Amino acid sequence: MADTAMLDNRINKQIKFEPLEATEEESVILAEKLTQVAIPLQVLLQALNIAKYDKAAAFRYADKYLNNIKKSKWVIIKTA
Repeated sequence: MADTAMLDNRINKQIKFEPLEATEEESVILAEKLTQVAIPLQVLLQALNIAKYDKAAAFRYADKYLNNIKKSKWVIIKTA
């Protein structure tokens, strides 16, 4: 049993699995990305909730939402 645990550890180190959940820094980056435009608070909270479990999905959600806004010709607020 201990042999398989050691083997699993070595395999995981070699493959270098990245955790799916977002770090605090990645959550801040996601929030900054979404707050560059006027969005409903619910969208931001939903993206952050998704990031708790799958950061890639959270960024896809944000990109999809932002692309839909651009297609809708909403006014984009740019910060200095």
